[in-house]
Amino acid sequence: MDKYECTICGYVYDPAAGDPDNGVAPGTKFEDIPEDWVCPVCGAPKSEFKKA
Repeated sequence: MDKYECTICGYVYDPAAGDPDNGVAPGTKFEDIPEDWVCPVCGAPKSEFKKA
């Protein structure tokens, strides 16, 4: 599964780890994250992420 990087702050979303603090279970592909999810570091929208 591909990792995605926030173009604002550099946070990398790793599907293996997910974002459990914000309701995204480990193993969740980036494409399957809800559209209203935001970067847990800077709050940027999902649209600001690019494939790392």
